Amino acid sequence: MGREEVVAELTKQLSLAGPLIGTNLMQYVLQAISVMFVGHLGELPLAGTSMAASFTSVTGFCLMFGMVSALDTLCGQAFGAKQNYMLGIHKQAAMLVVMLVGIPIAFMWNYTSHILIALRQDPEISKEAGLYAQWLIPALFGYGLLQCHVKFLQNQNIVYPQMLSSGLIALLHILLCWALVIKIGLGTKGAALAISISYGFNVMLLAVYIRLSPACQTTWTGFSRKVVHNICNFIKLAIPPAIMICLEFWSFEMLVILSGILPNPKLETSVLSICLNTSSIVFMISLGLSNAISTRVSNELGANHPQAARLAVRVMLCLVTAESLITGLAIILVRNVWGKVYSNEQEVVKSVASMMPLLALSHLIDGAQCVLSGTTRGCGWQKIGAVINLGAFYIVGIPTSVLLAFVVHMGGKGLWIGIICALFVQDLFYGLIMIFTNWEKEARKAGDRVNSTMIPMDGVSLPA
Repeated sequence: MGREEVVAELTKQLSLAGPLIGTNLMQYVLQAISVMFVGHLGELPLAGTSMAASFTSVTGFCLMFGMVSALDTLCGQAFGAKQNYMLGIHKQAAMLVVMLVGIPIAFMWNYTSHILIALRQDPEISKEAGLYAQWLIPALFGYGLLQCHVKFLQNQNIVYPQMLSSGLIALLHILLCWALVIKIGLGTKGAALAISISYGFNVMLLAVYIRLSPACQTTWTGFSRKVVHNICNFIKLAIPPAIMICLEFWSFEMLVILSGILPNPKLETSVLSICLNTSSIVFMISLGLSNAISTRVSNELGANHPQAARLAVRVMLCLVTAESLITGLAIILVRNVWGKVYSNEQEVVKSVASMMPLLALSHLIDGAQCVLSGTTRGCGWQKIGAVINLGAFYIVGIPTSVLLAFVVHMGGKGLWIGIICALFVQDLFYGLIMIFTNWEKEARKAGDRVNSTMIPMDGVSLPA
């Protein structure tokens, strides 16, 4: 591969990844801002909101995110193959499916307090969490639709509009939280309602852009009844990434649960929560790079450019390694003061400082994993990814965490080292798959997938 090809590929990836990282960060801070406002209402509202945020993330938001990730394969490869009108069909199928899936999840969220009490959580905290989850139900559907719009635009390399809309909504969300939580006095309900409204506004902004922008004229031709013929194709490809992503997200949530049964659980839970929050923030960088490589790989495979897809993976691995080293170094440099952002307790600050080098190491390993898992989405290997995540986290990671934390008595450090082991196993298996990948064969598979999901343009079409 020549120097000019590498520079051109790097330029494409940076132009994609930068706005995607910004979009991820802006969307991530919405719940964090709501929790911050609730924190000023007292310990009970904060505890209930934090518990509800974790419960809704595990049972709803990560499932929606995983299912919509199927568009990385379907839309990306269709765009590369210049079957532009199919992007709109795939997006409509995704919107319909996430709306239907959201109904049973919403029903479950309505009984969040009962579920948490049945799981032997504190009744007062469970009641507060249930109230927050009930008012968050509209946000579930808004989030699902938002991800459909984001993936639709991302896979045709349109990323700046979503970054701008997400930034605008983040600013609006601060005002909404102040008005609903503090000014009007809705408290916990207002914090959840603010998220629902913010997601709704973001969906509307992107929908208007898609409807009016010349860049989407060939990819969005209006709502069509033909989408019913494509729902089964979407569901078949959506279930594996949903499992793949949920398995990974759930394992991190289990760390907090396990930390609660360690000696000195208040300290351990506080430290693990701070580490998870910090990890989630820096993960937005890796997620942006992951989304960028899934778009590049799917586009190139769809266009029958196998060597370009291979080059994209190599360049992104170099890019994420450099990013992870820089971010990891920054984490280590701020280790002695970072805990003070979250707590005034000296014991917590000291414990967080001791965990930060492990956090830096996990980010380095997770960065490569994110790029490789993004590649699997671009290729359509979601089933393989689900199997790898199952083995990495539930055969290696969680058992190792339990062994080190409770048998070797390493406490919170042991829990985190177990996750690092899981991430290493992911890297190992994803890496082996990449080494032995026949890119020409994958390009042919992408062509077959595009042809098998293609629907003729003629037929009844309703205006948007």
